[in-house]
Amino acid sequence: MTLPFSLSPLEPSGDKKTLRRQLQAERQSLVDRHQRAMHLQEVLRVWLTGRQDRLIGAYWPIKGEFDALPALFRWSEADETRRIGLPVMQRETKQLRFHVWYPGCEMEEDAFGIPKPKDTPTFEPTLLIVPCVGYGPGGIRLGYGGGFYDRTLGTLEPRPYTVGLAYSHGFVPWLVGEPHDVPLDAVLNEDGVAWQVPPP
Repeated sequence: MTLPFSLSPLEPSGDKKTLRRQLQAERQSLVDRHQRAMHLQEVLRVWLTGRQDRLIGAYWPIKGEFDALPALFRWSEADETRRIGLPVMQRETKQLRFHVWYPGCEMEEDAFGIPKPKDTPTFEPTLLIVPCVGYGPGGIRLGYGGGFYDRTLGTLEPRPYTVGLAYSHGFVPWLVGEPHDVPLDAVLNEDGVAWQVPPP
């Protein structure tokens, strides 16, 4: 695949800010992003059939991220007890709480300009779907650098199962985690399951 402009190859570096910028630029420039998204929708739908969850925390897509909400809405239609939640940041703790979302529910912008459900109930998800700027071996995730998911996962008990969603271009083989990073339990991309914790 040819990008519309030249990007330097991803090379090992401790500069995660530069890596984030490069991966976001690549993601937004993918000429086949729509096709990749269609494949990832199907991967997610099939993967969810093997789960027993009824409460899923998701995200509102920004900056070219994969939009999981259509697949999740179809998942929720199969059982009226299933709930989808979107994150709302708590200013005091800088952690996330998940508020029920459904198509057509009233939305408002959060402090970062990202839409969030307005005045809907909260719940604690058993499955948390996490956006990835990039990802590495063993479920290491590269996010936007705010640390919201890591702080949130550090307080949820029981800890939800976490699955990262990304396009395959975001795999960084030399990416290593930092002490505060919480590895994902699984990563899905448009080609299928890119990583999953081995069964015990």
